Amino acid sequence: MNETARHFDVAIVGGGLVGASSALALSRKGMRVLLLERHYCGAQASGVNYGGVRCQGRPAEQLPLAMRARRIWDDLPRHIGTDGEFIVSGHLRLARSEADLAGLEAYAQMAAQHGLALRLMSGTAFRQRYPWLGAAALGGSLCASDGHANPRLVSPAFARAARQAGALVLEHSALTHAHFDGKRFSLRTADATFESDWLINAAGAWGLALAERFGDAVPMKPIYPNMWVTEPLPHFLDHNLGVFGGGIYARQVERGNCVIGGGRGHGDGEFAQPSSDTTRAVMRDACALLPALRDALLIRTWSGVEGCTPDHNPVIGPSRAVPRLLHAFGFSGGGFLLAPGVGEVLADLVFDGATETPLDAFDVNRFSAVPA
Repeated sequence: MNETARHFDVAIVGGGLVGASSALALSRKGMRVLLLERHYCGAQASGVNYGGVRCQGRPAEQLPLAMRARRIWDDLPRHIGTDGEFIVSGHLRLARSEADLAGLEAYAQMAAQHGLALRLMSGTAFRQRYPWLGAAALGGSLCASDGHANPRLVSPAFARAARQAGALVLEHSALTHAHFDGKRFSLRTADATFESDWLINAAGAWGLALAERFGDAVPMKPIYPNMWVTEPLPHFLDHNLGVFGGGIYARQVERGNCVIGGGRGHGDGEFAQPSSDTTRAVMRDACALLPALRDALLIRTWSGVEGCTPDHNPVIGPSRAVPRLLHAFGFSGGGFLLAPGVGEVLADLVFDGATETPLDAFDVNRFSAVPA
């Protein structure tokens, strides 16, 4: 690589869905983009998550970003060349108590202020519409525009699209050195050196380590979502399913397999594995909601490593210590829907210096006792 080619307008560390969508958005704005991924693009949390594409259930501060991201999902084939098996199935959020029903109603009122329409149901009408639900479900809230997709298809496709748009995408290229001299970032991998005017930290569960190199601290810890899939079953589950208060989520794919998740697996910060004890415990609760699962065989379980912040909101936006350093990590298990919107927001910040999407709740400095 010659000297000229080693300089980029923007370098991105992390080839997951956030990093790849940022590379795509920036490349399409005509910027010279470098994307560094230490393994394979989309192989970490971005490619092994549950695959829920939902706005419902997100806190108020995430809804503007979620609504922006959701619009991109409707146009995936044009953006990345595949629909990623995205299905607008609707997201049904279940209540298991009268308190849950009240919580769903309060949430619907808040969500309506952000343009998110929800339909509340309970009693006889609810039971007649969803005869496949167990008695543990007393009612629910339906977001008809939500759905689910296949993360193993979506995440790598964003990286391929970024490459086709002109980004230099390098896999098996772990960052070994990063420095800012007041004008440019110098970056080094095992076999190459680069310079960039901007740096985007989209390193996922490992984003904190890079942030700390530049003086930004976040009290983030790794989590290991626990997921499993059943054998193909006769179709019965129409929606992407969640529960008020969390704990269980489920969806059924076209082939009949039910993808189910809940609880936590195990890990060491680098690698993750599912927990059989957690799977058994959550599966009992899932069967109370979905009796059709009671005799189903589980054919695979898995987990992944994700970064979780104390308020379960991501870190998105400028560093408080270094100019032209942007962070986008710590999505706490909820980044799959958001990531395409995050890519556009980061491109706004680089290209325009601002974005219309509110980011104050995601400030890197929000956990600090000392104001920025």
